[in-house]
Amino acid sequence: MDYGKHYSTRTTPQSQAIPGSGQVENSAGGYSWQVDDWTSLDRFLILGTEGGSYYASEKDLTYKAGDATRRCIEQDGIRVVKRVVEISDAGRAPKNDPAIFVLAMCAGLGNDQTRKAAFKAIPAVCRIGTHLFTFMEYVEKFRGWGRGLRTAVGEWYTEKSVDDVAYQMVKYKQRGNWSHRDVLRLCHPVIHDVTHSDMPRMNSLFRWAVGKKTEVELPQIVQAEQRMLECNTTKDVIGVLNWCKQYPWEAIPTKHLKEPKIWEALLPRLPYTAMIRNLGRMTANGALTVNNFSEVTDKLTNQDGLKKARIHPIQVLAAMMTYQSGQGMRGSLSWSPIRQIVDALDEAFYLSFGNVEPTGKRLMLAIDVSGSMDCGWGYDGTVAGVPGLTPRIGAAAMALITQRVENHCHLVAFSDGNAKSPIGGLAGRAQYGSRYTPMLDPITISSRQRLDDVVKMMQAMPFGGTDCALPMLAAEAAGIDIDTFVIYTDSETWAGNIHPSQALKQYREKTGIPAKLVVVGMVANEFSIADPRDAAMMDVIGFDTATPNIISDFAKS
Repeated sequence: MDYGKHYSTRTTPQSQAIPGSGQVENSAGGYSWQVDDWTSLDRFLILGTEGGSYYASEKDLTYKAGDATRRCIEQDGIRVVKRVVEISDAGRAPKNDPAIFVLAMCAGLGNDQTRKAAFKAIPAVCRIGTHLFTFMEYVEKFRGWGRGLRTAVGEWYTEKSVDDVAYQMVKYKQRGNWSHRDVLRLCHPVIHDVTHSDMPRMNSLFRWAVGKKTEVELPQIVQAEQRMLECNTTKDVIGVLNWCKQYPWEAIPTKHLKEPKIWEALLPRLPYTAMIRNLGRMTANGALTVNNFSEVTDKLTNQDGLKKARIHPIQVLAAMMTYQSGQGMRGSLSWSPIRQIVDALDEAFYLSFGNVEPTGKRLMLAIDVSGSMDCGWGYDGTVAGVPGLTPRIGAAAMALITQRVENHCHLVAFSDGNAKSPIGGLAGRAQYGSRYTPMLDPITISSRQRLDDVVKMMQAMPFGGTDCALPMLAAEAAGIDIDTFVIYTDSETWAGNIHPSQALKQYREKTGIPAKLVVVGMVANEFSIADPRDAAMMDVIGFDTATPNIISDFAKS
């Protein structure tokens, strides 16, 4: 009997834990390492848990992320608040809701110092009225309304100028069960540190918000709101927009938003997020044509403007997927995409990550295209809850950021499906026998190729099981020299006869190259294929805008 077949620290099937490694069973039945609570916190803040994953429900992922967050708050609540502010304020996450949720947890579950820090951070994290209403909804899950919380929420209003508060009230009227009227009646904000002339205006604005009569003239945007409600024609609406330049499109009654002339009047002043979300609508109604798209494309390709507006790459990618399709995700709206706008969205995606530094190293960017990285079997797993944006598409988009700036880079896709390439075939013969024939396909993508073409390519790839050891095995079998393997995955690996970390060590021994491994987590679960005991392996988070440069720094170090 060959006892080493059943118990080895060098070659262990992924259906078993590496002896003495501390691995835990993942959601797919294989074994991975459990990331620490602080990494779980970061994954939740950036990726969220909306839609769940292939193997875990939204409820299960959220419960586990919440439990990890609670432990972090108990350990160092001030650090949690700082992390929330850092990620939210820098626009590193696609959505702000996870940050608001964690801030609400800090305000409810933290000690005195943590609660005070959370109260102070409310304006930095809850930057708009919708954020504030979301915080109000979440915080009630963890505590009641004491004096400290009421005061902190009230100061969200009183520390702003009168005109800023008026803008928030007109643009963001309500979300869920909360409106400005509800918040003001609950918190009774006390005005501090404003000039004597501003006090009557602020008090008058508060009275208007709760439905009381006012004696002092209201801010211009509130007067515009009152005029807009009386508008009957397109000319009337444009007249209000010309009179009040800061009037938000969201406050225009829906019956007027089908008119192209209104959108033509709005376009020069539309904020980035509103412009990106309404590209299809403006193209459909004729406000955007092949003759007048330059204002949109100029804004989309302005890196400073994108950064200032906190435009996240996922916002751009979602907009491009929708706009290129020529129809909305809901309803019957359709349009003929303007090629120059699609090109500008493609460029905006790369610009929204900032300037990525090339490593000069030999990289393999390996995208997990197994079934758990895509929708299937009735699950609705998406990145940040964006319809159609599966982890495998998100992984391909992330890989392109690095591939675009590197000169020595292999871009491949892998699962445990049928072998389709010489690389995959070699790896299969070397390690698998008859049970699994792995697939590891080189992806031929030019740095000039548009992202929407890549999305279509990823959508067409077949499903398979997950074997994250394949990139290292294939590189070894084919004699490819790699300094850093970058694997984009959910870490739910289970299909191979050797663990990824063991395959990397084997690659190092056979080639003499001190190769590194970067694991880009595309789902907010608690697993990783990176050995935490190995300093040359690192976990980062997919769609964190800081990730491409973190990969670059690690590969060069």
